[in-house]
Amino acid sequence: MKKLSLLFVLAMVSIQLTFAQKKSNGTVYIKHPAINIVEEMTAAFVTGDTAKVARYLADDFKSYNGLDTSTNPEGDDKTTYLKMVSFWHNALDYFTITRTEGAYPDAIEYKENNNQDVVWVQTWEDFRGIHKKTGVKIDMFTHRLFVVNKDNKIQTEITYFNESIFDEIGSSFVNRTNGKIYNHHENINTVRKMVYAFEKLDLDKSLSYFTDDANFYDINTAYDKKFTKAETKTNWENFIDKFTVVGIDMVGYPDYLEYEMGEGRDVLSWWKFNLIRKSDDKKIELFMHLSNNFDADGKITTMSSYYSSALLSAK
Repeated sequence: MKKLSLLFVLAMVSIQLTFAQKKSNGTVYIKHPAINIVEEMTAAFVTGDTAKVARYLADDFKSYNGLDTSTNPEGDDKTTYLKMVSFWHNALDYFTITRTEGAYPDAIEYKENNNQDVVWVQTWEDFRGIHKKTGVKIDMFTHRLFVVNKDNKIQTEITYFNESIFDEIGSSFVNRTNGKIYNHHENINTVRKMVYAFEKLDLDKSLSYFTDDANFYDINTAYDKKFTKAETKTNWENFIDKFTVVGIDMVGYPDYLEYEMGEGRDVLSWWKFNLIRKSDDKKIELFMHLSNNFDADGKITTMSSYYSSALLSAK
């Protein structure tokens, strides 16, 4: 009994200490004039109205990149920020900054730490547009913090966003190569041998050119649906039960792409499958595009098949 009483007392003390550690430092608002100021400024930002944006900014306004790792970041002043407004307006088509679905801005009035005369506004937004010069699509989440002073002017903006998209934009301003294209290569030979083994209904040999953990994709299934090697053999067997493979013709010639970026190795090939549907003896010409990824040892790791399944069931 004494043990239970002691445990009860300790639990109560722990609860009291937990509550004692809590301390309010202001109020969070879902509606506030400072939020209106931030959203009105953002709307003017999107339209490129620099004069209107300027009216919302304090004379000592500073904008900071929240991902800047400098010890003492200088930030951008009002003049530089207004140039950035013009830059984005001129650089992007279909430019929008909208609230992220399910999110809304907060306005925070702090009591301590010399924040009594300002309001902090934090937003979660979607930054979208198509870069006019490069066609790069921008669709990213952005988190911004604003400090609105007692004169209802924005004196600080801190922005957090994914900067990697700008690497792609910068790289797209100039022509550059990304490896070599071959019209004859051992990996092309492998694809031909793989397809023609299927033509001869030698499924085990056809699948032997793939790694054990290879993935198979079909354009007619869900985007993220993939099949294993064993599942693919079953799928091929079901196909052969329904169709006679009269012959497979190569269309044009395959390309082997050996990429510098990511060290990718892809064979692109085009084929015409000459089939007879067993249920009604209907002759079918099925055009198919195959994309095969290779590892460094010359084994196929992935195959994506592009064709119209509607042709297989057409009357």
